Parts: sequence; structure tokens; C-alpha cells
Amino acid sequence: MLTLRRLFVLLITIMVSYQSYSQGCSDAGFCTMGAMKPDQNYSKRIAIKLRSIEFNYYKGTSLLTAVIQAATVDFNLGINDYSSIQIKVPYMWVSGNLGEAAGLGDISLSYTRLLKTHNGWSINGTLGAKIPSGDSNETVNNEHTGGMDAPIHMYYQPSLGSFDAVAGISALSGKWLFATGIQIALTENNNQFTWAGFPNYPDPEYLQSHDRGIELKRGIDVMFRVERNWRFTNFNFSLGALPIYRITKDEAILPGTNERSKLPNTTGLALSVLGSFGYHFDVNNSIKIIQGIKLVDRDFNPDGLTRDDVLSISYVYKF
Repeated sequence: MLTLRRLFVLLITIMVSYQSYSQGCSDAGFCTMGAMKPDQNYSKRIAIKLRSIEFNYYKGTSLLTAVIQAATVDFNLGINDYSSIQIKVPYMWVSGNLGEAAGLGDISLSYTRLLKTHNGWSINGTLGAKIPSGDSNETVNNEHTGGMDAPIHMYYQPSLGSFDAVAGISALSGKWLFATGIQIALTENNNQFTWAGFPNYPDPEYLQSHDRGIELKRGIDVMFRVERNWRFTNFNFSLGALPIYRITKDEAILPGTNERSKLPNTTGLALSVLGSFGYHFDVNNSIKIIQGIKLVDRDFNPDGLTRDDVLSISYVYKF
């Protein structure tokens, strides 16, 4: 039987071996909360009484040069046979052509309840919130800013800077997962990024490809997840799709004015295909790897949430 120490060594080895990238959803993160979480364990009598802790690492590229990395601790606490609470605490660090930033990411809180079981299916509902760790106005001071502190683009911000409400529902069997959810930004952030803050950047065309959104309030996102899982004695793998649709426009202050306005081209579809592999060493210890490939992106992205190919690696311990 593998010891806990050996499992951590194995996990670190896997992290070093893969040179792909990862994300958690549109990176607002609600696609991995409660009932909407991928690669869920299924049981006719769900062992929610078991408490678990999950350590997750991801690395993702943006549509530009920013590389986003995060280490997340995910706590799952059973309340009774039907209810559980999930708490996710990430630490993020980002680097790219405009500079570097690091810090605590937004904290996710969710309550999930088993609503119904019928003919081998479980229906689960989730209510939750995202709590900002900052106001998303981290600054950099480098050769591109002329020695001045300049707010950096949302791609680089550890926090989205807004309070968000989240709700979702899923249907889960031994083979299939269907889930849908909604995330609503309740407040705007304080991001003040402008192109003028980087007067010495050598490529103005590249700089202006960073879509601006001063004091941004994101539009409403609706997600769907469909996943087919194949389960064996010690391992499982799955294939699925994750479309996320922004159904309302983002809102922000127009540069050079004090006027708030709806931003054009901020609605639309982001679509990823996903594959996962999980291995269970015993009833307590397991690892899982989730690979995502982005097929469709929105045209205008002031929130900095879009990612290219992604890879997520987790170690899970059940008590």
C-alpha cells in the first residue's frame, strides 16, 4: 500500500512531467463548485459523511502571453446523508509580457444537497458564492510603465474583485453527468488598467489587444456540462464538453470618461472539450488529471478569463 508521502512524491512527479496548461472553467471557477464539479464519484447511497480534502494544481495560457498558475485547497465537509459544504481557497501567480502578479485568489463557498434518487440517478442542487480576496487592481512597476505603478490587465489579477452568486443542478449516474449552472456578478471590481499606463511598451498593437474594462462588472454566465465516465476497479476516465454562454453584456467605465456603459461583443459562447483520468490507490487516496481544449472563445475579453489548452492535476484524500 502506498504511503501518504509516496503519493505526494508521485503527484509532484506528474506535475513536472506535463507541460500542458489548465484552468478551472472560464476561470471564474463556478464550473467546479458542488453539483457542477467534473468527474464526481457516484454511489447509490452517496457517502457524503466522508470528509475529503483535495489539493489541485493548474497552469493555463491566456489568449495573449500571460501564463496563469494556481494551487488550490478544496475542502468538502459532510453535514448529513444529504448535504455537504465545499470551500475552495486558491493561491495564484501570473507572469507575461506586461509583468508579474501573485496573491490569494477568490474564495468559493457552496452548499450542495441531494434532492432525489431514482432508477440509478442522483439529482443534486448547489447554492454558492464567490468572495473576492482583493479589488483586482494589482499594479506593476517595470520598464514598460516608465518607473510608475500601473494597474495591470485582468489576465494578471489574482482576484476578480467582485462578489458573485452561484446556483446549479446536476443529474449523475454511474456513467453520465449532466449539469447546468449560473453565475451572477453582484458588484463591479476596481480594475483601472489602461493602455496609457504602459507608455514604454515596444509593441503598441500587442498592448492594445488587451481589452479594457475599467471598474468592470461581468455579465451573467450560464454553463452546461455533459460527461461520459467509464469506471473500473481502481481507475476511471471520462470525456465531456463544457459550453459557457455569457448571456448579458459586461459593463464598465469608458476610458477617458466617467460614463458607465454596456460593452459591445462581450456576450457569446466559450466551448471546451474535456478528458479526465482518475486512479484510486485505496479507499482514502486518489489522483485525477483533467485535460481541456478550448474550441470556441468570445471575441472581446476584458475580464481576462479565457484560456487555451489546460491541464488540472489533483490529489484527493478521503477521511
